[in-house]
Amino acid sequence: MENKQNSSTRTERKIIERNRRNKMKALSSMLNSLVPQQSSREPFSLPDQLHEATNYIKKLQMNLEKLKDKKNTLQEIQRANMNTNRGGSKIPQIEIQQMGLALVVSLITGLDCHFMFKECIRVLGEEGADIISANYVVSEDSILHTIHCQVEETSNGAMISERLNSFVYDYLLWSNVAF
Repeated sequence: MENKQNSSTRTERKIIERNRRNKMKALSSMLNSLVPQQSSREPFSLPDQLHEATNYIKKLQMNLEKLKDKKNTLQEIQRANMNTNRGGSKIPQIEIQQMGLALVVSLITGLDCHFMFKECIRVLGEEGADIISANYVVSEDSILHTIHCQVEETSNGAMISERLNSFVYDYLLWSNVAF
């Protein structure tokens, strides 16, 4: 009798374990189907699949953070635009001068565009520029921001210049749109 009971208990455990493995296999297959596949045709082992899924999720989280930052910036542009429509603000102007590895960014904004200075600092940091000094002067309805920084390579200056000019240009496009 006891031998029969042990045999049925073992059989139940085997069935439970087989069901667990099948469920895990189905779940890992579903997870793997959600991750963009690499160009390699050979199948990944389960640990490799989990590693790829983890990396993909981290990449999505970073993209989400960047999109949140962009959303916040656009909301600040929208608020600045609303203030512009009410009180009349200065059109922002940016000038970037590069002398070797030294970079000087001059940004002129209205009093209601503080976010533009923060965005310039963020872009400089992302591009690896070392900020040496940042100053501003308020004159009537304008703020002149001057940022002195140093870049690793002269080509970094061109990339920074392109990104900052693009930001100001995008702001000007947005400010012409009625919200």
